Amino acid sequence: MIIVQTPLRISFFGGGTDFPSYFMEEGGCVLSSAIDKYIFVTIKRRFDDFIRIGYTRTEIVESINEIQHELIREALRKVGITKGVEITTMGDIPSGSGLGSSSTVTVGALHAMYAYLNCSINAEQLAREACEIEIDILKKPIGVQDQYIAAYGGLRFFEFSNSGEVCNHLLALDEVLMTRLNENLLLYFTGTTRQAASILLEQKDNIRAKKATLRQLKELAYVAREELQKGNIDVIGTLLHESWQYKKQLASKISNGHIEEIYETARKAGALGGKVTGAGGGGFLLLYCPYEKRDLVRSSLNGLREVPIRLEPDGSKTIFNYRR
Repeated sequence: MIIVQTPLRISFFGGGTDFPSYFMEEGGCVLSSAIDKYIFVTIKRRFDDFIRIGYTRTEIVESINEIQHELIREALRKVGITKGVEITTMGDIPSGSGLGSSSTVTVGALHAMYAYLNCSINAEQLAREACEIEIDILKKPIGVQDQYIAAYGGLRFFEFSNSGEVCNHLLALDEVLMTRLNENLLLYFTGTTRQAASILLEQKDNIRAKKATLRQLKELAYVAREELQKGNIDVIGTLLHESWQYKKQLASKISNGHIEEIYETARKAGALGGKVTGAGGGGFLLLYCPYEKRDLVRSSLNGLREVPIRLEPDGSKTIFNYRR
């Protein structure tokens, strides 16, 4: 049996500029981090030649073509496993929450399958093949940042060139700064999950008309990286607020009255800024709050569920490998 642990993520800056239809023309960048919430993928040999897949439902099929879970199906095809395996996926956070769960499943599934075949694979290949499955094969209207941060882990700055090359830079903050950053980030569940596809499709369709906004989001990502490297942690909160105002312009349902009410309540209590993670429309609200204001913000959002997080240094990794 193989068990692979792959982290979910929070994206701080630059989301939207990681869509190939944008960065292949103008280049893009994102600042994001893996977090200590995970998707676990297990794979083991079966006694027979059937394929069993367990997630929110259970599938037992004779052929890959019969598999309804499209991410698992295409991962099996890419790796070349055709029969006689049992695969399960389990997550710390429900899907549709804006923490990159679909891409995390894809990266984790590929990693587990390659480990099952005793093939070594690096983070770059994992991320690239996950992008191929989701964007090229399944035609999902998404960017490429989630696959890369799930594979690599850490707090990273990714640059996407118009040649298609992806360059990644680990932001190695010292221990004191990383502790402060962890302490000042609050994550709240808005109370609703959502299907991101319609929001992302609108966002993708709007790219040509929203290029000026995307350039602003890209510029803020570069500024945020520079400020972090200087140790100016609290500036991140102010920049998050500015970036959130731009992000809401990319599609009509990224925010709504409920989200805005929560956000403004947190700001009045002392949060410097924040954003809805992922495509928007629901899921989780990320807030940057100076340490001395945390209790006030928590009191103001008393009816919402806080999910404690820390930034995760590791990407997708095998945590159990037992072979008979």
